[in-house]
Amino acid sequence: MQHDDVVWAIINKTHCSHKVTTKTQQFCRNEYNLTGLCSRASCPLANSKYATVREENGIIYLFMKTAERVMFPAKQWEKVKLSRNFEKAIHQINENLLYWPGFIKAKCKQRFVKITQYLIRMRKLKLRRVKELVPIQRKIERRERRREEKALVAARIDNAIEKQLLERLKKGTYNDIYNFPQMAFDAALKAEEVSGESESEREDEEEEQEMEMEPELERELQRVEEADEFVEGDSDMDSDEESDSGRREQADVGSDFESEASDMEDVAEKVSKKPRVEIEYETEPAVTISRKKIKH
Repeated sequence: MQHDDVVWAIINKTHCSHKVTTKTQQFCRNEYNLTGLCSRASCPLANSKYATVREENGIIYLFMKTAERVMFPAKQWEKVKLSRNFEKAIHQINENLLYWPGFIKAKCKQRFVKITQYLIRMRKLKLRRVKELVPIQRKIERRERRREEKALVAARIDNAIEKQLLERLKKGTYNDIYNFPQMAFDAALKAEEVSGESESEREDEEEEQEMEMEPELERELQRVEEADEFVEGDSDMDSDEESDSGRREQADVGSDFESEASDMEDVAEKVSKKPRVEIEYETEPAVTISRKKIKH
């Protein structure tokens, strides 16, 4: 049997690994402590009948210890899951701690209320946007920046050397003496193959486009030829009509001119046959009036 008074006398007067002593008060760091204070009523080691409330992964449990299970550490604490409904959880605590001391019952309810409150606050903070402070490691940033600059310079130098060597190789400066790295040589060959493939693909695409455009061009040429033939036929008909009308007009004009000329000749003959008339005045000199031929 466990003697609670003996255990408490030893713990209180000698060393306890869970005790934290300050200038004003003594605290207990045991995870099953009900109040967090180092006292006779709230010490989980010095009480064979003890109960507490704990939270594990957002779920609240009621832990109970009795004297019958003290000798079995694995089965020492009985675990009861409390409901998320506040009233049901309080009812569960009252049922399980029906004949227990009032101090333990009251402190379990108080602890349950505090845990419920901080879980609600945790859920609200989780839903809200929270600013996270991230420390700036300036030394690491400077080091990485220097490494990046050095890598860029080295890459530029390597690319320039590779280009220069390839140009010399194409010009035949080394006279069939090749000491280039195999990786660079393979990369240059791949680049040339890719460029040749791209050019051949372009030529194939252009040929396909031309083949696709040929029937359309033939159709357009046929349409143009048909339109030209139709225009030429209309122009021939118009020219024939114009030539006929021109001939008719010329014939009409010639006949009109001949009729007018004959009329003018008849008038001239009649005028020539008539005698001249002379009128004399006493005061004024005589004036001779003659009719002249009218020419049209």
